[in-house]
Amino acid sequence: MSDTLTQAAAALNEKLDAAGFDGSAKFQIEDMGAIVLDSDGARIGDEETDVTMSADAETFEAILSGELNPTSAFMTGKLSVDGDMGTAMKLASALA
Repeated sequence: MSDTLTQAAAALNEKLDAAGFDGSAKFQIEDMGAIVLDSDGARIGDEETDVTMSADAETFEAILSGELNPTSAFMTGKLSVDGDMGTAMKLASALA
C-alpha cells in the first residue's frame, strides 16, 4: 500500500511542478492513508491542511490519471471535501 502512496505522491509532484499550488490540501484515501500537498510538494503524511478530500482508491487513481475530473467526482459523491472549498478548487485547477 505504501508503494501506491509513494507513486501517487511522485505523480502529484510532477503535475504540481508545472502548475504551482500555494495552499495546503490532503487526499485521504480509504484503507491506504493520506497524501499532503503544499508549497513543498506532495508527500505521504497526515498533518492539518486547509482542506481534506476523501475518496476510495479507485476514485483517487481516476482523478490522478485524468480519467475523472475532481469537480465531477465531488458532484457525484465520489469525492468528499472538508474545509476550504477555494483551496480545493485551486488544487483541481492545478491538477487539470
